[in-house]
Amino acid sequence: MTQAPSSRPSAETADSRPARIRSRVVPWALAVLLGVVVLDQVTKWAVVEFLEPRTSYPVLGEFARLYLIRNSGAAFSMGEDATPVFAVIQLLAALLCVFLAFRVRTPWTVAAVGMIGGGAAGNFIDRVFRDPGGLHGHVVDFISLGDFAIFNVADSGITVGVIVYLIYGLFIEPKQQKDKADDADEADAATEQEEQK
Repeated sequence: MTQAPSSRPSAETADSRPARIRSRVVPWALAVLLGVVVLDQVTKWAVVEFLEPRTSYPVLGEFARLYLIRNSGAAFSMGEDATPVFAVIQLLAALLCVFLAFRVRTPWTVAAVGMIGGGAAGNFIDRVFRDPGGLHGHVVDFISLGDFAIFNVADSGITVGVIVYLIYGLFIEPKQQKDKADDADEADAATEQEEQK
């Protein structure tokens, strides 16, 4: 009796599939990262060039404003005496995201890794190249929303990237794994029925 061909992928095909997926998504992850860096640095250059420091420029009334400041600390200007520490953390975060860019497989993780890495790299560039220089450079912040802390494009990239990653990890990935397990169970049941005939 001739055995029916298996519908399951061979070991070689299964092993090569992750590599093919990575080869497609890595450029996208790095492109998102680079895009955030470029947008961050261009907007910072523009506000430094054209706006007066500590002067309010309303965009949507008093809720959304452009307000240029230099921040030596982290969020909410905390840790102003630890600028080199933040610089090292930002560098390590950017390098970690570049490493993860070669391991992600989904559009969600591509976006998350790219935005977080780009945000970390954008602020690290400020730490190195803006006054007073070295790892003590002050980050340019200029986006003001209501009474919230003043931030920049890099900060937005990090925040949105973390939110995207949490949404994927907490809600989407578990559902995908459950659906995959259900499909595998159905395939196994169908195979057993065929073998019993």
